[in-house]
Amino acid sequence: MDLELERGLAETAAALAHGGVAVYPTETLYALGCRAEDARACARIAALKGRPEAKPFPLIVADMDGLAAIAEELPEDVLRLAGAFWPGPLSVLVRTRDSLPRHVRDADGFSSVRMSPHPTARALCRLAGPALVATSANKSGRPATALPAELDPGLLAGADASLLCPPLPGGGAPSTLVRLLGGGRLRVLRLGAVDAQALGAVFRLEPHAP
Repeated sequence: MDLELERGLAETAAALAHGGVAVYPTETLYALGCRAEDARACARIAALKGRPEAKPFPLIVADMDGLAAIAEELPEDVLRLAGAFWPGPLSVLVRTRDSLPRHVRDADGFSSVRMSPHPTARALCRLAGPALVATSANKSGRPATALPAELDPGLLAGADASLLCPPLPGGGAPSTLVRLLGGGRLRVLRLGAVDAQALGAVFRLEPHAP
């Protein structure tokens, strides 16, 4: 591993361990994150983005151990999805533990989780996890970016650490988000980097509820 990246990872992980927030790359876009269980840091991220706290933040994990550490349960379909699409830009709603703050869980106790294939994101998650917030690193209502030069200066100044050295995010569409319905069925909530054809080859796609 590049020495600059190795040093940056160590410094960023230390910042997160002490309640900090950081900008880091994922497979698609730059993310703004903190440790998933850190409610105070989550609130700081919401303030930095100007985002309503009622809208839960998505999470990333580095591996299945990370998922098991935050999940209330791991149904067979979650394991099947992970085997087919992870690591990759596919997020799934998973019922997570009550110990996680409301900032990362919806009203029914579900969190949006994916296993990022980006080596920096996964390494940071292993050092500071088991799960990290991975909301896009932009002010609410402004475009997300995969380029360091396009990151908001105020947001960077408000973060405690940033990992901007290569490998950079790959760009493109954000992750696809799905809800598993049981019995090999799923519903696409947001179509993104993983297309419906790929999903339909493994799961039965259900239309949106009226």
